[in-house]
Amino acid sequence: MNTSSFDYHLPKELIAQRPASPRDSSRLMVIKEEIEHKRFRELLEYLEGGDVLVLNDTKVIPARLVGFKPTGGRVKALLIRETDGNLWECVLQGKKVRPDLTIHFNSSSARVVERRAEGRWLVEFRTPPRKLMERVGEMPLPPYIKREPVDPRQYQTVYATHHGSIAAPTAGLHFTEKLLQKIREMGVTITTITLHVGPGTFTPVTTDETNEHRMHPEEILITEKTADTINDRSGRLISVGTTTLRALETASRNGRLRAYNGCSDLFIHPPHTFKSQADALITNFHLPRSTLIMMVSAFAGIKRVLHAYQTAIEHKYRFYSFGDAMLITRE
Repeated sequence: MNTSSFDYHLPKELIAQRPASPRDSSRLMVIKEEIEHKRFRELLEYLEGGDVLVLNDTKVIPARLVGFKPTGGRVKALLIRETDGNLWECVLQGKKVRPDLTIHFNSSSARVVERRAEGRWLVEFRTPPRKLMERVGEMPLPPYIKREPVDPRQYQTVYATHHGSIAAPTAGLHFTEKLLQKIREMGVTITTITLHVGPGTFTPVTTDETNEHRMHPEEILITEKTADTINDRSGRLISVGTTTLRALETASRNGRLRAYNGCSDLFIHPPHTFKSQADALITNFHLPRSTLIMMVSAFAGIKRVLHAYQTAIEHKYRFYSFGDAMLITRE
């Protein structure tokens, strides 16, 4: 399918620059036979006892570092993935970056080891990178968020647990502890998977045809307990976010979820036959021609999704990471 099929025009003023406060006061578009306009806290009206709600409990790391070359030139580093101890795969921005270049970060330094595919570099840090990030790292906000600084807590879900993402699983940003407790009290089971969000999720699709695009692998962990909870459910399976849905698809066979600990480069786009048996998806409104809008279109139907997006624009919903959400059922 041509990537232009997933295009739409979004007025810039609808790109959310800050999250709703409180979190669950954001808007929720419910897409069933008709479109309904709600607040996110009203999600309770659409859940039933026996349902299973699946969250991605990854935690965003302060993966953006600013360093300097010996000549004084600035180098921006985005730490993507640990390969071995102090060796990390990074995206580096700066002039004349090359192997053996030394980059100084505050009171520490790093050496560029080699260039890798897709504009990445292998970098060896003198200080353990996680400690360096804790000390001088910044939250890697998307480029369309122009308002800085942002309180780092605003770009984490309230249930974020496992460090490793360079972007938030944004559908989860709408939940508060109070709302999650109300959901549990309804008899809905809440369980978690972990998918560490990397460049694979948000790298733009630049190919003309969707099937020519290749995803960067991302790390996934699904425990036996989570798999059993989902497989033994009596109600519906509701995925919170596209990252959760991709994890479920990666680890499912014939409608059954398996425990999983590994990487996935699964790219979900129309046409796609779903294996996970997910019944509904909670997700934000995504960028045109992105892998995320393609996944939502595969799940719910491209005409249905684009109609929802146009309706959202007409009703001035807020878009992207800090924007509003939709609840949509499988086509």
